[in-house]
Amino acid sequence: MSTFLLLTVVIFAMMNLSFGWIFYATCLGQIALIYSVYRVLKDDYTSEKTFSDLYEGSPDLGE
Repeated sequence: MSTFLLLTVVIFAMMNLSFGWIFYATCLGQIALIYSVYRVLKDDYTSEKTFSDLYEGSPDLGE
């Protein structure tokens, strides 16, 4: 959603649309960003991993 709004703002700016449309699209994009961050932070994701598991994609450093 945020990507779509960003592309819309860019297209509006390139087409020299009125400032009002660009401004409202930008404000809507900021609201969508805040909502997206809220959704990610409030997600009920749990994991059995701990910090001692490290990053699974890291190579074995000779340990």
